[in-house]
Amino acid sequence: MRDLVLPGIPNIHSHAFQRAMAGLAERQLNPADSFWTWRELMYRFAGRIDPEAQYDIAAQLYVEMLEAGYTSVCEFHYLHHQPDGRPYADPAAMSRAIIAAARDTGIRLTLLPVLYMSGGFDGRALSERQRRFGHSVDAYLSLLSTLRAEQHESLRVGIALHSLRAVPADALAEVLSAIGDAVMPIHIHIAEQTAEVDDCIAVRGARPVEWLLANAPVDARWTLVHATHLSDSEMRGIAASKAVVALCPTTEANLGDGLFPLREFLALGGRIGIGSDSNVSVSPVEELRWLEYGQRLITRQRNVGSSAAQPSAGQNLFELAIAGGLQSCQQEGAARDHLVLDADAPALAGVTPETLHDRFVFAGNRPLLRSVSVAGRVVVENGRHAQAEAIARRYRGRLQALLTDS
Repeated sequence: MRDLVLPGIPNIHSHAFQRAMAGLAERQLNPADSFWTWRELMYRFAGRIDPEAQYDIAAQLYVEMLEAGYTSVCEFHYLHHQPDGRPYADPAAMSRAIIAAARDTGIRLTLLPVLYMSGGFDGRALSERQRRFGHSVDAYLSLLSTLRAEQHESLRVGIALHSLRAVPADALAEVLSAIGDAVMPIHIHIAEQTAEVDDCIAVRGARPVEWLLANAPVDARWTLVHATHLSDSEMRGIAASKAVVALCPTTEANLGDGLFPLREFLALGGRIGIGSDSNVSVSPVEELRWLEYGQRLITRQRNVGSSAAQPSAGQNLFELAIAGGLQSCQQEGAARDHLVLDADAPALAGVTPETLHDRFVFAGNRPLLRSVSVAGRVVVENGRHAQAEAIARRYRGRLQALLTDS
């Protein structure tokens, strides 16, 4: 049988260190458990991560991503400093750990160092646990300049504005003025939680996306992460801007965020990509499947992700995620990365070109990849990364130490 080949899949939103806490925040500690209580657990865990731990966790995660079919990743990186907020001797030490993990595993990396300045829309100071995230605008632009000077074929550096609650309006304007019209990725968390929407209205007099569209030059360089809670006019505004929305269905479900208005947004010509975010799941198949299934649950209809031009929900969502992902990552050459599926897998028996994407997305959970190629190099062969065992050994030791220290 001829090889079954699909494009490599971009992962446009990841927090690598959170992979190490997957499954550790699923016990109820508060009758009103929510994103906000989860965030406190995450902060405590983040306080244990140093550059060596960051490398080991990211390397393990990137092996898992490659084995799952992700060939590039946008790393939304905000663990910059030591836990008490003091910079490391090398202010880019944590960023360099991620760069090294991507280089050593062979995944394309779009590194997005995060600007994080305040603890809420009211401008309050960062909490003790947030201090290691923080930068002044000048320090942030210096870090960005240092990292951008090191870009190469498989490393792209852009900016991440953590959120409107964490980046004051004047700082956002200053950073955007500094980069001007430079073609670089710009990512931001936005409208993920209803409390965030309510706080933005109370302090800035507008909904988050509404405020952003009115106060920033949002265009095709931008990726709006989550954008879960939108008004009709906000949906129209994002679609008209040609920005990409990063959808992370497994994390959005895990955190109880809500469901994005997919059908309405796609009808407006909106652009989407997928991300693994907190990395409770490292599977593009699961993200695509639950992107569709969430819509089926709220509409009580099937094949919501299909279109008049493409009746296959699996193929339509897959192709939208590839196009939006390539735009979001801005990785030159990434369109040539590819996956070869296991043509002998029972789940693909009798597959045709017309059914390939639907079989890939909806026909079960057995891994279907035979090989993965990135930048002309085979990084996964017979379903396994060449360094999987050695990297997993280091990761197991590192995680055991982190959990023992807790």
